[in-house]
Amino acid sequence: MTDFNPPMSQRRLHRSLTDRYVAGVLGGIAETYGWNPTLVRLIFVASFLLPGPQFLAYIIAWFIMPNG
Repeated sequence: MTDFNPPMSQRRLHRSLTDRYVAGVLGGIAETYGWNPTLVRLIFVASFLLPGPQFLAYIIAWFIMPNG
């Protein structure tokens, strides 16, 4: 069986149902773009060293992104 990867325009951002620690936002981002979920989480945590609304963006994404 071959693994089907739809083109970027057909991918839909969603929260992960299987790869989640809190709400599945970062796991969903990783699933959508084919990235390593651990790397996405490490980058998110490292981003707290920079000024910005990272935590607020995560909470907003939690409510906006549908479950996948």
